[in-house]
Amino acid sequence: MGAVVLSGGTVVGEGFHAEFGGAHGEVAALAAAGGRARGADLVVSLEPCAHHGKTPPCTEAIVAAGIARVVFGAHDGDPVARGGADALRRAGVAVEGGLLETAVRAQNALFFHRFDGRGRPFVALKLAMTLDARIADREGRSRWVSGPEAREFVQWLRAGFDAIAVGVGTVRADDPRLTVRGAVVPAKPPRRVVLDRRAELPLDAAVVRTARETPTLALVGRGARPEACAALRAAGVEVATADDAGEALAMLADQDVSTLLIEGGGGVAGRMLKEDLVDRLYLVVAPLWLGEGGVSAFAGLPGTTIEHAVRWRTVQRRPLGDDTLLVMDRR
Repeated sequence: MGAVVLSGGTVVGEGFHAEFGGAHGEVAALAAAGGRARGADLVVSLEPCAHHGKTPPCTEAIVAAGIARVVFGAHDGDPVARGGADALRRAGVAVEGGLLETAVRAQNALFFHRFDGRGRPFVALKLAMTLDARIADREGRSRWVSGPEAREFVQWLRAGFDAIAVGVGTVRADDPRLTVRGAVVPAKPPRRVVLDRRAELPLDAAVVRTARETPTLALVGRGARPEACAALRAAGVEVATADDAGEALAMLADQDVSTLLIEGGGGVAGRMLKEDLVDRLYLVVAPLWLGEGGVSAFAGLPGTTIEHAVRWRTVQRRPLGDDTLLVMDRR
């Protein structure tokens, strides 16, 4: 969450919430402004908090700094922290709220998801696909559908999630490492999750060979072969049982996974969308066609009519080299 201090229309301080437990954006911006904050305006993305958590209430810092007016984008979704607008008004600070709230909520969707009562992680689905919605060619090859700029973006994207998941078919086809590489260094490396109903994860796969270095979880069905599960455990892979996607997500939530990035394949993508379990889509569209023999990005989705089709809200479009990134949220 970010904040800016304006004095006479000029930015005199800005800040953001850099890490959990650290100073909130308002406090950072006020510190940067110093004495110039007195009588100034504070523009902040989220309603200032009014409770003692990891840090003192931001409302107290705002009042002490002498801010005359606060403008915020979205009301706080945390039932414990909310109420800052009313607290500021009682202290004599002018307050305006709800400015560009839809955009602010989209920008901070992972935060707001924590308070919507669904009892599962925020689920984002990322796919690199062609113009005709293919994620691999007729021989099953997907390297490389997208270009280097898109692949660099994926490293940045992975760093912001608690866990990364793929289906076992993707592991067999691509042998991904599912780690964050390059210049981005996550505060905590994301956990790796393989959706593997029959416990068919190859023991020579990269995610298995490195399971003792990077936590890796195989989610298998109750009918999975015990000897295959035992072999995975012996290799350092954690094995847990979940017979459907909803059960798997609830299990991950119980293990403190609040955000999950699914990277394929097409069967997993189709099932998750069919069951209405995806909150956000990251689609990297490459400027090529692979035709009828290519692997579908969304396998198994039932047909529907235009009037009954679910329309998603596009929250971002931008080029990644020759590719195009589309970010869409479920309405």
